[in-house]
Amino acid sequence: MKPPLLVLIHLSETSTATISEQYDILYAPDRQRRDDMIAGPARKVAVVLTNGSTGLTADEMRALPHLQLVCALGAGYENIDVAHARAHGIEIATGAGTNEDCVADHALALLLATLRHVPVLDRYTREGGWRETLPLQPQLAGKRVGIVGMGNIGKKIARRAAAFDTEIGYCNRKKRDDVDFHYFPDVAQLAAWADCIVVAAPGGADTRHLISARVIDELGPKGYLVNIGRGSIVDTAALAAALREGRLAGAGLDVYESEPKPPQELIGLSNVVLTPHIAGWSPEAIGASVRQFLRNCEEHFAAAEPVVRA
Repeated sequence: MKPPLLVLIHLSETSTATISEQYDILYAPDRQRRDDMIAGPARKVAVVLTNGSTGLTADEMRALPHLQLVCALGAGYENIDVAHARAHGIEIATGAGTNEDCVADHALALLLATLRHVPVLDRYTREGGWRETLPLQPQLAGKRVGIVGMGNIGKKIARRAAAFDTEIGYCNRKKRDDVDFHYFPDVAQLAAWADCIVVAAPGGADTRHLISARVIDELGPKGYLVNIGRGSIVDTAALAAALREGRLAGAGLDVYESEPKPPQELIGLSNVVLTPHIAGWSPEAIGASVRQFLRNCEEHFAAAEPVVRA
């Protein structure tokens, strides 16, 4: 008999089939099913599969008396109550490293689409328009690209951006010895230097509204902002005001403060490119994340450390 597994996130048919080979899945990807499962059928589970956005609260952990392991399918775990878990001997494991290339690819796609106005040009062309009447859009080559958060994903974004003949700067908690890019201890200083900023920092209280009205103003009316980190990092109201008033040229966002609802302040703006928190999703990345989840479970129940701990 396969052990039960509480799944709080959407899974594809392929991922479901793979995990079902080892676990009896209790599937609860929405609030109603989640509450119902935790109140009853899931009380015997030892493992919960979630992600950083969906999380797992302390109250929910208390309602699962046999819980031993909480796994995040992806690198983030900001909405999992790690302090409660650690205090009660519950392990937290993540899928860090499984989708880094996919996220970095998407960051560059958003940067290029925003800079070159690709969605607007696509619609314009489909409506019969031609180029002579259009304002010229800037190129990425020769620009200064600032990266907020120089972790593994940040480094991959930097490497991709450098291939476009850009100059790279970064802001991080501390200067890294393994990169030779320009280091800025303050994000406003980075914004003042950069033409484009890509946010690749983790969420949480320490980074909430790190991209503030002041930082946006430092980036300026010819500046571009991309966020593939967490929605909470960018002050959405300040961003919308700057875009409407011409104090920022454009933005490309994969994450929002309002998730899973779209950012209403930005919907009507033509200088914004929006995607639905999908930067880390590809067949390759999801497959790798599922395999790491299963390895984490196997090693936990073999009394070993999880592959990647929070």
